[in-house]
Amino acid sequence: MIVDTGCRPLMIRSPEAGRRRLFSVGSHDPSDMRLPIEPEIGDIVFIRVTVRPFLEVASATRSWTNHVGIVVGERGGEPLIAESTFPLSRVTTMSRFLARSDRGACVIARLKQPLDAAQRRRLVDAAMRRIGVVYDTGFNLASRRQFCSRFVREVVRDATRIVLGDVETFDMLLRRNPDHPLGFWRIWYFGRIPWRRRTVTPASLLDSGALRVVADTRTCDSDQPRLRIRAAGQACRRVGDAVT
Repeated sequence: MIVDTGCRPLMIRSPEAGRRRLFSVGSHDPSDMRLPIEPEIGDIVFIRVTVRPFLEVASATRSWTNHVGIVVGERGGEPLIAESTFPLSRVTTMSRFLARSDRGACVIARLKQPLDAAQRRRLVDAAMRRIGVVYDTGFNLASRRQFCSRFVREVVRDATRIVLGDVETFDMLLRRNPDHPLGFWRIWYFGRIPWRRRTVTPASLLDSGALRVVADTRTCDSDQPRLRIRAAGQACRRVGDAVT
């Protein structure tokens, strides 16, 4: 079902306006920029974190994005994002999620196949089952831990049976970008890069043919429609209790 939260426009503050508040409700500041779409449960939000390991991921995959989360509900009119992050997977607000991105920018992608109410409920449940799992700094698909792209991929798969992204070994990944320096990764893996380790990347998810991009705020237009949220019945309301 669709729940109209009745909130006023939820806006993103531009980098030039400072970092005091990333989101402001009902603001008349001309430096504010509205999100160009109405986020829905299941929308996948790609950002670019400026911490060194994440920048190395972006460089290795030749992609702008290096971190990803998924919309699982709303609280007080603001979208909630489930993500695998250090130290534990969690639910956070869109504002806090985007605050970690370079210039507050994001790319939002949506499944080409619309989700029905049952799929939205399953998606929220799949995300909540994975909350509180330790972050996997080794990016190992076989680990009991989690990392961001694996988290989103498995949540979507469990809810819809749609498989996003390609599983690759480190060898496959880095051979596609032979000019990428390996010094950082040798240090990261204590001198021994696990070439046969299987993983999945944010870039691979973004390139998935099952997704379509519905918003790209890397070059944001301030003249955009209001932001609301599609909810999945009671499943959406339970998420608000887990926000960090």
